[in-house]
Amino acid sequence: MKKQAFNPYLPSWEYVPDGEPYVFDGRVYVYGSHDRFNGHVFCMNDYVCWSAPVDDLGNWRYEGVIYKRTQDPRNTDGHMVLYAPDVTVGPDGRYYLYYVLDKVNIVSVAVCDTPAGQYEFYGYVRYQDGQLLGEREGDDPQFDPGVITENGLTHLYTGFCPAADESRSGVMHTVLGSDMLTIEKEPVFVIPSAHLAKGSGFEGHEFFEASSIRKRGDTYYFVYSSVVMHELCYATAKDLDSNSFTYGGVVISNCDLHIDSYKPADKPMFYCLNNHGSIIEINGQWYVFHHRHTNGTVYSRQGCAEKISFRDDGSIIQAHLTSCGLNDGPLKGEGYYPAAIACNLFCGNESIYSGGKGGIGIMMNSEFPRITQDGRDGDEEEQYVANMTNTSTAGFKYFDLKDSYVKSVRIRSYGTGVIEVRTKWNGKVIGTAPVENTNFWTDVPVEIKIPKGADSLYFTFNGFGCPDFGGFELAKYTNN
Repeated sequence: MKKQAFNPYLPSWEYVPDGEPYVFDGRVYVYGSHDRFNGHVFCMNDYVCWSAPVDDLGNWRYEGVIYKRTQDPRNTDGHMVLYAPDVTVGPDGRYYLYYVLDKVNIVSVAVCDTPAGQYEFYGYVRYQDGQLLGEREGDDPQFDPGVITENGLTHLYTGFCPAADESRSGVMHTVLGSDMLTIEKEPVFVIPSAHLAKGSGFEGHEFFEASSIRKRGDTYYFVYSSVVMHELCYATAKDLDSNSFTYGGVVISNCDLHIDSYKPADKPMFYCLNNHGSIIEINGQWYVFHHRHTNGTVYSRQGCAEKISFRDDGSIIQAHLTSCGLNDGPLKGEGYYPAAIACNLFCGNESIYSGGKGGIGIMMNSEFPRITQDGRDGDEEEQYVANMTNTSTAGFKYFDLKDSYVKSVRIRSYGTGVIEVRTKWNGKVIGTAPVENTNFWTDVPVEIKIPKGADSLYFTFNGFGCPDFGGFELAKYTNN
């Protein structure tokens, strides 16, 4: 029997952001960087890989560590971390992994005979005279490689351009030969950074980082993170050699900005910062893979995914955040659901960015709820929502809630008041669960009938203290 799929799509104790998904031989493989729970910087762990059958996207298999940071000859002591990678299949049928270490400006390459085996260091991207890309005078520093291989050539896209940094130019397009290392066509800037974007069509959504390149039909989609950081945008081209991309729009925002179908377009519905991912077709359905921020910091990110759809002209309709992501339809209206699958998380004091208005760093404002876990990095501990201070809200969508009711709510920690249950973020209260001081997880029994037509649930704490919210159980009425 197929498993239900949730967001995050991997186990809640796993932290793989910057996801680049590919389908190989009937399985979806996701490559990304590897954050650490309670880490103090990005990408502290070695590369791992997870995969799932294309027809069972809730059934993910751990493929293990595929590449260690100490395998790079410039990092044998492990003092640098592995930033976001990408993978492509070379003309020889082998799998090539492109990455950049955090304190150098060059692109490294590893290779493997299988999608998720043990990759071995292969070399550095270089000009024909042997000089490394990123070290020649006039080169922008290399960062976040995105790759696609066609007709024996590999198109490499790189770049990192914070909005205030006028020393960088934008996205670089470099073409590599069949050895996957040597440059056949030297770098050309194809999408501008903020200070060069006037008149380009990219204004307000200029390139920041997270290059990824995919093809749908006869159109290439370049997916990237814009300077506002929380959104993945895209640009399109018909011919990569023309180096001419046209801005397309926003694929997804990891705080749901711009979405006005269930709330105001400018209301953030999750705490966020940077974003990185790509689009992919799986079994005839297209998805966008991206990541969310947890633990009240920007350094413990997790992969999420949503279905996307295209208009007749090939433009993408912006996806919005859900708890069901890769699932084939809404979640069942019965069974226990962990709070970790909340797709909306906010409180009365609004903030788009993790860390409050300051952005990067630990979320110091004690009002903000956060998704976290007990134990240490690698411990298989289920996540939960901590610090549910007054007005803190966790939202979940979508479910098939016909004839369903909320049977229990899981609570822990000190606090007194109630958990209010709604079917819309600003809807009327349909029932409450009492919150009392407790030292251990407690399933508080309730019977909260869900009105007809509802497909979402929002849980808001109203009271004193900061209880932890572990999850909830749904059940079905049998005699309606």
